[in-house]
Amino acid sequence: MKTLLLSFVLIFPLAACGSAQTGAGSGAMLAEIAPDSGARVDQDGPDAEEIRSTLARIALPPGFRISLYAIVPGARHIAVGPRGWGVFVGTRGDRIWAVHDSNGDGRADVVRDFASSLGLVMPNGPCFAPDGRLYVAELNRVLMFPSAEDFFAGHPVAAHAPVPRGRLIPRSEEHFNHGARVCRVGPDGRLYISLGQPYNVPPRNKLALYDQWGIGGIIRLDPDGSNREVYSRGIRNSVGHDFDPATGDLWFTDNQVDGMGDDIPPGEINHQTAPGQHFGFPWYGGGHVRTREYAGEEPPGELVFPAVETVAHAADLGMRFYTGSMFPARYRGAIFSAQHGSWDRTTPVGARVMVTFPGSDGTATIRPFAEGWIDEDGSYLGRPVDVAVLPDGSLLVSDDHAGALYRITYEGG
Repeated sequence: MKTLLLSFVLIFPLAACGSAQTGAGSGAMLAEIAPDSGARVDQDGPDAEEIRSTLARIALPPGFRISLYAIVPGARHIAVGPRGWGVFVGTRGDRIWAVHDSNGDGRADVVRDFASSLGLVMPNGPCFAPDGRLYVAELNRVLMFPSAEDFFAGHPVAAHAPVPRGRLIPRSEEHFNHGARVCRVGPDGRLYISLGQPYNVPPRNKLALYDQWGIGGIIRLDPDGSNREVYSRGIRNSVGHDFDPATGDLWFTDNQVDGMGDDIPPGEINHQTAPGQHFGFPWYGGGHVRTREYAGEEPPGELVFPAVETVAHAADLGMRFYTGSMFPARYRGAIFSAQHGSWDRTTPVGARVMVTFPGSDGTATIRPFAEGWIDEDGSYLGRPVDVAVLPDGSLLVSDDHAGALYRITYEGG
């Protein structure tokens, strides 16, 4: 893909850091991102035509339509600005992409590199606070941009590091495997970050350290990086979480243990109702399936089992409660989630968008919503990663295999 106009930033000294355990930064500015900076991504050409050809085979419920929204290399997790000016997309590389539909025609015409000169390392997880602060959860740092959407208006954007590099997890535990973080600002105004542990099943000598830091869990902290605590435990690798807008409860996906066969253990969508709950890993590898490594040991205390068990190895990643008004009423309050697709299975499964309907009695049902990214030979034509709701109620879907964002609209029927 063609790129133009390389970015630059003005770097300022990093302020003194807080303690290693809390990770709190001083709040001083780390850098200022110049307006109109960033390499641009060509939105036309053969890549776009090939993606449109794939989208023609995607099956959706009646009345829905999927289209190409933007070419975004390595597109992973999505953050939609509260003012509706633009979208920020993380990657597992060294880029964040700023995406803008300047003329409101339902397709982005600007995709620009954002802040790569900050030395980004796996900036997978961007998320917005309601007041417009953009957070980016990297492998081992958290960045914050107080007014990121001003980038689209041509104004400089400041960058801060509430959790400086090397303070999110111990440096000894940095690993590309399960290192893609996601974040979300909760109803309490605090920042929630998932910390996948780097093993298929961790050894016993790591469990105490991981419990202390919240590795294999979800942590929460104040916006300035202080008052860190472990909110969720017993999670293998969650790469998607969101809060129920009706109850404030946390829901999250979890990817489960490999190497146990094609059909076990199941993937998970979990429902958390109180701080500190434990979801079973590594004593359980997914659902009620015990791991071989911990099969003979008693799990710690009371455990919470998944609200939804999903097909084994489908790799459930990003998820979002639907809060828009474009889709029919039955979808409001439902959970849309992305299945990235299996690698540890004889016949591939996943590579689709799912929809989950939580029930008032605590149960939930899940079904496919958009599928067709696996061809007749079992090859991937795309691999969905995350979903997000645009201000008009349409649904964005990211795909790191095709390098794209898709837009799903409802046109009746």
